[in-house]
Amino acid sequence: MLLIYCHHQMHKGCDSLISFELSLLDFIQQHLRSGFGDVIMPFISKLGDYAAIWLITAAFLCFIPEYRKAGFTIVLAIGMTAVCSNLILKPWVARVRPCDVTAIQLLVPRPNDFSFPSGHTAAAFATASALFFSRKRLWIPIAIFSVLMAFSRLYLYVHYPSDVLAGAILGIILGWVAYKFADIGFTLWNQRHSKWNQR
Repeated sequence: MLLIYCHHQMHKGCDSLISFELSLLDFIQQHLRSGFGDVIMPFISKLGDYAAIWLITAAFLCFIPEYRKAGFTIVLAIGMTAVCSNLILKPWVARVRPCDVTAIQLLVPRPNDFSFPSGHTAAAFATASALFFSRKRLWIPIAIFSVLMAFSRLYLYVHYPSDVLAGAILGIILGWVAYKFADIGFTLWNQRHSKWNQR
């Protein structure tokens, strides 16, 4: 009986959270939507598809010697984010998207995967985090754009606020982890390269 009661209470809590989050999404739809937003938000969101904009940024940085390590850090962070978000968390949590709960005319094609966490947001914040821990001031405009990316997912009604929040937290953490791995890797590479040059 206790297990049944706990299960019932947990479901009630989840239902309350979903209702609250849907009310936030509805507020955006009713009070923050505009003709300009209907054009720019799908465009911003599209840039995050398959983390394309971040991988292109990383590739560009890899050609600049002083940013090369940061570029590799971004690639590593995006890779870890893709695995954790798309291959582990989304299938495990299996959260239905808000656009499947509420009847709404979407401005973008409906995503085919699950909702939690937001992969677009995770990749964006992973990039900003990787640059921050790499001590590159480029992290500032990237962070601002990451916030816009996160908001676009709410504006488009394809993610709950908690999806976006979880994606941001995941991205920040994995950006730091990627920086640590890249730092170790580059240190070992430089040490080995120095030994080769001394021969």
